[in-house]
Amino acid sequence: MESLIKSQHAQQVTGHGSRAGKTPTTEMVPATTGGLTMSSDESMMLKLIQQTHSPDAREVQVRGILSLVEDILDRATLDSDDSNASMLPLPTEDKLMQSSMMSVLDSVSYVIDRVACEIAYKSLTGSDAHEITMSVFEHLSSFHWHGKLVLALAAFALNYGEFWLLVQFHSKNQLAKSLAMLKLVPVQNRVTLESVSHGLNDLIREMKSVTACVVELCELPDRYITLDDPHLSRIISTIPIAVYWTIRSIVACISQINMITAMGHEMMNTQMDSWETSMLANKLKNIHDHLAETLRLCYRHIEMKRSSESLKMLHSLFDTTHIDNMKILTALIHPKNHSTPLQDGSTKRKVHLDVLRRKTVLLLISDLNILEDELSIFEQIYTESRRNLLGIDGKSHMPYEVVWVPIVDPIEDYERYPSLQNKFEALREPMPWYTVDSPKLIERHVVEFMRERWHFMNKPILVVLDPQGNEASLNALHMIWIWGTEAFPFTRTREEELWRRETLTLNLIVDGIDSVIFNWINPENYIFLYGGDDLDWIRRFTMAAKATAKDSSVKLEMAYVGKRNHSHREQIRRISEAVRAENLSHSWAEPALMWFFWARLESMLYSKIQLGKADDHDEVMQGIKKILSYDKLGGWALLSKGPEIVMITHGAIERTVTVYDRTWKTHVPTKGYTKAMYDHHHDEILRETGKPCSHFDFHITARSGRIPEKMNCFECHRSMEKYMSFACCHDDKLLDQDENYNF
Repeated sequence: MESLIKSQHAQQVTGHGSRAGKTPTTEMVPATTGGLTMSSDESMMLKLIQQTHSPDAREVQVRGILSLVEDILDRATLDSDDSNASMLPLPTEDKLMQSSMMSVLDSVSYVIDRVACEIAYKSLTGSDAHEITMSVFEHLSSFHWHGKLVLALAAFALNYGEFWLLVQFHSKNQLAKSLAMLKLVPVQNRVTLESVSHGLNDLIREMKSVTACVVELCELPDRYITLDDPHLSRIISTIPIAVYWTIRSIVACISQINMITAMGHEMMNTQMDSWETSMLANKLKNIHDHLAETLRLCYRHIEMKRSSESLKMLHSLFDTTHIDNMKILTALIHPKNHSTPLQDGSTKRKVHLDVLRRKTVLLLISDLNILEDELSIFEQIYTESRRNLLGIDGKSHMPYEVVWVPIVDPIEDYERYPSLQNKFEALREPMPWYTVDSPKLIERHVVEFMRERWHFMNKPILVVLDPQGNEASLNALHMIWIWGTEAFPFTRTREEELWRRETLTLNLIVDGIDSVIFNWINPENYIFLYGGDDLDWIRRFTMAAKATAKDSSVKLEMAYVGKRNHSHREQIRRISEAVRAENLSHSWAEPALMWFFWARLESMLYSKIQLGKADDHDEVMQGIKKILSYDKLGGWALLSKGPEIVMITHGAIERTVTVYDRTWKTHVPTKGYTKAMYDHHHDEILRETGKPCSHFDFHITARSGRIPEKMNCFECHRSMEKYMSFACCHDDKLLDQDENYNF
């Protein structure tokens, strides 16, 4: 940092100028929000200050000296038994530390004494405060900015501390009493002493605050604070001005003390004039506020730079071959001083990352708004998998481990809001798998890495790392939802292999969701799955459909599966209750099952797109596209005979079953129930109502290879247009603004 300040001002020093000698007053630097504004006089003064600045290679241990000085100033009070002073902790008596401190002071004690004498002498001879301040700069020219300030403050502590030491001990120690008399310290005039103490306290406090900020700023690493950022460079350039006004305040304080001791008893009944100290205190407060904001900006800048470096290193780490996964996991879940960064969900004990060594690891990455339905289904799949893999020893021999990685971004919110901490604990409490012990263990650059490389956007993803730490899948959640743990090891090759076994059947649509529906699937049964959010349409459709089945002497089963849009959750719950209460059809009482149904369909769509199967010749893809598109329009239905899907259609199916008696009833004996219904629906109903073109929404979080560049309408086969929209999603008490791509 020092080299940056020196480099800046080296370009600014052009000479004294016509007004260089004018003394700046405390009113010349108006404080402005977010920074300091220098007057033309101060700009000239800045050049003068810089001309005195010629630091050599010597280094001063400013931290140790500053700590000692602060201790002196904190104890320099009116009474030795003053409550504030007596409550201060005593500095350590460690001999090694004392020896080290003496070594530090030995190299600068002469300078401190000289500066103390310089200020004391010139203040007594009536020299101008600015002149004295510039003289101090000349004496301290070979020190860096923070060194100048700390040494000047030490010179002040030398005078100020001696003054109050004599005041505190004059009544207890004859030597102190005699010395106080010789120095004309008004130990008997409490009014005057209180005036000194109260008048200088605020100013001294601001002097210490500014000094601490300057020290902290000057010790910032040059590696990160450079001239590349003009704004940062400009605000740091005010450090010399801060040093000037703090030393100027030191001069004012010593002058006040010397005035009292020099005039002795003539000052006994005179109150200190506090105008100057008050103005200086106000100025230093403004400077401190500016420096504190500068520090905040600098630390943010440093953090961004370090984060960028760490991000590059993390990318490089993932592009390197490893013998196991420990380097990768340690880089992601940074334990720092945390030797046990994981919690075992089954035992609730803290464990080391070694429990994951050379294992396939499934990182369940999410923010704290992960849906309960999603967690519930994932837990069911996980628990069933562990149960199926129990060995004869009673232990589970799972070929992989799951780790929940909670993300809070920005992480400062986690410290700021206890509600987030409570939410984290509530979420992980029932989890049977491993969890990261705190969101604070996931560093900022790791979150950025997850966003860049794995396209994490707060919605849950499941990243699969093989035993060597290689990325087997950037998001295996869609495979989990479709096939469960049968998809292990969750690679693209395994995904393609599983799809080769699948065809568009009712088994694929409802597999693993509901045993009731699954048990319906036999060649003699006709099955309607339907959805929508219009209860009147549902009543008309279900009653008319059941009437056609009864009249045609076929066994028809019906199940309501809700709607894809989670913002309608409460409305769908009420409809589902009405469907069951009125015995309209089968419907899931558990909202999680309804969520799972639609999550599987979306997962099938995403999986096909990632595998490059988003074309018009993939029958599974076309069937999924129809269900998802018709769901956007309102009511829809899927009819199957046993496992074979007969048709997937939109809300016009209600009209088809309603006109049964007047139209296709007569064709049932010859064509059969499904053929007669299908022909009338397509040849008559759709000719009147028309075929609605398709419409799809892709959440922005699906952009990682899941949003195709183009899609064709499954009805008219023309290329669809792409739009972007924003939808406000109300889910219980959670309010999100979601971004979607629409086709």
